[in-house]
Amino acid sequence: MKHVVITGANRGIGLALACHYQGENWNVTGVCRESSLELEKVATQIIEGIDITQEDNVERLKTQLKGQNIDLLINNAGLLQDEVLGSINFDSLRLQMEINAFAPLRVSESLLPNLHRGSKIANITSRMGSISDNDSGGRYGYRASKAALNALGRSLAIDLKEQGIAVAQLHPGYVKTRMVNFGGMITPEESVAGLVRIIANLNLENTGSFWHSNGEELPW
Repeated sequence: MKHVVITGANRGIGLALACHYQGENWNVTGVCRESSLELEKVATQIIEGIDITQEDNVERLKTQLKGQNIDLLINNAGLLQDEVLGSINFDSLRLQMEINAFAPLRVSESLLPNLHRGSKIANITSRMGSISDNDSGGRYGYRASKAALNALGRSLAIDLKEQGIAVAQLHPGYVKTRMVNFGGMITPEESVAGLVRIIANLNLENTGSFWHSNGEELPW
């Protein structure tokens, strides 16, 4: 039975991903700071109390997953905050960089012993991390952190290719989640339907690419 590990799995896109893979008879490990009743219904294993920005927390995650093969790692946990030019809170920028960019790399590196030839890493990023696609400005911390995640994911794809591990950067679309006060255009389930198709088609030929959940390849 295949095994997927999902960070930020207690709600939103992470929970919808957990539900999908449970429905496909995968073993689902949900990683989160605090579990939810919805996640408890679908997860095979829940590892809660994990702040992925903290090294000791990620070490505890690594310890709890020791010896378990991981076929798919989905770095989904993220944070969106807004800034106004002229009164930017740089602590907010640092926090978004820690959660959105550094934490996925930390988790991926820590769980490398669990991955094998044929395993995949899916980083849930955003088209707001595209520099060439930015025509509206603003969102300094979120844009910068997702651009950083894209760069880190691209390097991961290159470095892990010889080990047979493929990596994708995935934009879920404008999804109705708590992160955007449920003001999105599509549901988490609609987003996940597209994301899982891209993940299924991810291989060593297209590793390192940046995709929209609708199947469009996005510009860097």
